[in-house]
Amino acid sequence: MPTADQTALPSICVAIMAYNEAPSLERVVTEIREELIRLGVDYEVVIVNDGSTDGSREIADRLAQDVAGVRVVHHPVNLGLGAVYREAFTCGTKELSTAFPADGQFDPVIIGQFARRFDKADMVLGYIPEFRKNRSGPARLFSWAERCLYKILFGSFPDFQGIMMFRRALVDTVPLTSKGRGWMIQMELILRFLKKGCLVVSEPTGIRARMSGASKVMNLKSILSNLRQIFVLRWYLWQTNAPTPQG
Repeated sequence: MPTADQTALPSICVAIMAYNEAPSLERVVTEIREELIRLGVDYEVVIVNDGSTDGSREIADRLAQDVAGVRVVHHPVNLGLGAVYREAFTCGTKELSTAFPADGQFDPVIIGQFARRFDKADMVLGYIPEFRKNRSGPARLFSWAERCLYKILFGSFPDFQGIMMFRRALVDTVPLTSKGRGWMIQMELILRFLKKGCLVVSEPTGIRARMSGASKVMNLKSILSNLRQIFVLRWYLWQTNAPTPQG
């Protein structure tokens, strides 16, 4: 008999974003797949390998061959986080799509938590209540400056750090212009959904210690790419007369 967790949840695609995550990749795929099975949903897991050189490619190929519901997309070289998110946004064939990093920082229970909001929502954004408080030094300063810049250029912006989930079909109805290595394409997708009148809601989540490795996001290359893309995106939105989101 289905449990409360298994009641009428939509089908789900989970993209797992991997760049040199060999020590943790298989464990993350396993625990995400186990959670999807526990939820009783129709699912697929897509490993997006961004040109890894540490053996992640071989692990991903083996999992795609041996494990039901798992497939892999390879980038021939490292293209950066922006290209990985673009792939993650469009690779799914299920009703809902989400993307998890392969470092294990986010608990798979988030999948069910977010999926239950789609009785009404079109997009669910995770945020980490302690995120700002716990950051220090340059990371905290950059986070504060980034929030100020979003407010100046776009107006109010929903709470968001980490995981998002959205109706897959809606991605095909909005243009995405961000092309850099950073995470600006996520912000563009949120703004495009808001412009379209979609219901975007935020949900609190936790964050765990990485299973292995170090952050590949908070580096100078990604930061500079994001700053450039923020202004390019604002120009595109002006060109298309997009209103800045309120509230």
